[in-house]
Amino acid sequence: MHAPNNSSAQANTPAASDDTAAAPWLAVLSVGIGAFALVTSEFLPVGLLPAMAAELAISKGQAGLMITTPGIVAAFAAIFVTVGSGRLDRRIVLLALTALLIASNLLVALAPSYGAILLGRAMLGVGVGGFWAIGSAIGPRLVSPQHASRAMSIIFAGVSLGTVAGVPAGALVGELVGWRVAFGAASAIAVLVFIGQLFLLPKLPPTQAIRLRQLPMIFGIRKARLGLIATAMLFTGQFAAYTYIAPFLTQVSHLAAGTVSAMLLVYGASGFIGNIVGGWAAGRHERSALMVTGAVLGVSTLALAALGSHQVTAMLLVAIWGFGFGAMPIAVQTWMFKAAPHLMEGSSALFVAIVQVSLASGALLGGLAVDHLGVASAMVVGGLFALGCALTIGIFGKPPATAAVVAGVAGKAGA
Repeated sequence: MHAPNNSSAQANTPAASDDTAAAPWLAVLSVGIGAFALVTSEFLPVGLLPAMAAELAISKGQAGLMITTPGIVAAFAAIFVTVGSGRLDRRIVLLALTALLIASNLLVALAPSYGAILLGRAMLGVGVGGFWAIGSAIGPRLVSPQHASRAMSIIFAGVSLGTVAGVPAGALVGELVGWRVAFGAASAIAVLVFIGQLFLLPKLPPTQAIRLRQLPMIFGIRKARLGLIATAMLFTGQFAAYTYIAPFLTQVSHLAAGTVSAMLLVYGASGFIGNIVGGWAAGRHERSALMVTGAVLGVSTLALAALGSHQVTAMLLVAIWGFGFGAMPIAVQTWMFKAAPHLMEGSSALFVAIVQVSLASGALLGGLAVDHLGVASAMVVGGLFALGCALTIGIFGKPPATAAVVAGVAGKAGA
């Protein structure tokens, strides 16, 4: 069965015909702001984790389940929302997922118990998984093909902006007026996103109805398969460490709560720069961009575990780590897009599923390490996984043509 040509389907979308008009780019911006709201909501507990753990009388490892739970749910939602939405207008699907984001944050803000919080986080998981699977494929469809990478960069800039402003601002709000107010504010932001998408997104009929039996086809593409493996290693490592960055800076680096909030802002600001540089680098050479991203994440987190007790050094390493984190989403997504451009929605669904499983697994592994070996061990776990990604891409990620040339030269030498 041959997949339909996405470029022709793209050309038939209402927005793709005229990129000089403001409407297509405003639509892309509404998806990017939706990404900002999602990242802010999904990782809000990172900055609020110490306060939430104290109020709920749970360990920091248990509090990490607030990151793990939506990740697990999102992994399944990415596939089943994509498949289950069938021929539904993607605009309607995206609006429904944004509405779920509003409800989940409101439930957490008003939750009477830890169990109710986990329920709200599970609801968020459905929104996150569905949004990323559908939303990342929507961006390139809103503009003409030659501007697809720019549309993707705008959407992923929302991810970086979530770390620049969303997570640190949430930590600051939590410190000043309580973590429940922070989740309430996130719900209010999601309401504004919903209104914007309602008025700015055009009708977006699916380019193809994805079926479960089509997804294994993506594993049959060598580059896509390698990309999914590298993605799993990178995101597992990132969230094994990142979930526990606030406790680390408090307990090991001995930074005050206000300074931790400032460092999360520095982390996010570096990430925003990393997103821009990573997008440029991935567009030129995706293999090198992915290798360097893994190396930066791995070296910075391992160095933080070893040298994090020195405050100035810890601050510098957090900034470097943030730069690598900012480059991470665009580096892996560009790799996957180039690996299977003809199966964009199916590839996005699998990519998001792997990301969310890895995110959940990383937070869980980090939590186990923290509870049994101390908070610095989460940085070690994260660093080893990230370096593993860099090595995997470096060893196995050479283009097939290059491998064939090398094999031919070796054959001639042997003769």
